[in-house]
Amino acid sequence: MSLENTSVNKNFGGWTKHYAHRSTTLNCDMRFAIYLPPQTAKGQKVPVIYWLSGLTCTDENFMQKAGAQRMASELGIAIVAPDTSPRGTDVADDDGYDLGQGAGFYINATQAPWNRHYRMYDYVLNELPQLIEATFPVSNKRSVFGHSMGGYGALVLALRNPERFQSVSAFSPIGNPVNCPWGQKAFNAYLGKDSATWADYDASLLMRNAVGAVPALVDQGEADDFLEEQLRPETLEAAAKASGYPLQLNRREGYDHSYYFIASFVEDHLRFHARHLNA
Repeated sequence: MSLENTSVNKNFGGWTKHYAHRSTTLNCDMRFAIYLPPQTAKGQKVPVIYWLSGLTCTDENFMQKAGAQRMASELGIAIVAPDTSPRGTDVADDDGYDLGQGAGFYINATQAPWNRHYRMYDYVLNELPQLIEATFPVSNKRSVFGHSMGGYGALVLALRNPERFQSVSAFSPIGNPVNCPWGQKAFNAYLGKDSATWADYDASLLMRNAVGAVPALVDQGEADDFLEEQLRPETLEAAAKASGYPLQLNRREGYDHSYYFIASFVEDHLRFHARHLNA
């Protein structure tokens, strides 16, 4: 698969790079960012954490705002951040910020016109890791984390595929999308009106019925404007309690939904993943 390197920036002894490539899963050109820590320059294969961003974001937000590279360099971990949806003039879109381009919700759409391109679940689970592991000096040890829509996506991927990930974490995830406006709008469009098909992409429902498990960490700001209507972390807590799922959920007083929140606790999340990736 042909990769186009669009930018390179050295930081903390490693390199933040952005690439474009043709995705066969999404049937369009895609972008992703990767941070390669300095250990890779010596031929060492390092584990990978996949970061999934939230609504309206691209592959750039996390790399520019989270301040994760310093700790990734110290820990010897690569970070990969894909875009949040397929994009292009022939890719279906919507006037709202919470549907269409920039709002792929990390699911496989089944309804037209979305099903032609919107297969972010398969892209993040299969195509992207295969590309990363074939191209860069990384191992097949993976973890996943994300924010908001991406936090929910990370949880869903790990809950449905515990054999593929060493750990999962999330900032402000959409905990119970089948019962919130963001999730209902997206699932109705992408998956159709039969709400029974939505359960496969609901973190709380999956956690309540989980068979396998990976360690999970969630941080939620208590000053988050979306807390009560959209995020509903109490549904994750209840699901974990019911199934005995290994979830640690921290409520952070005074913190909102922004990257200021993410930057404040990203080191905790990277250290959490490093413990499990290097176990």
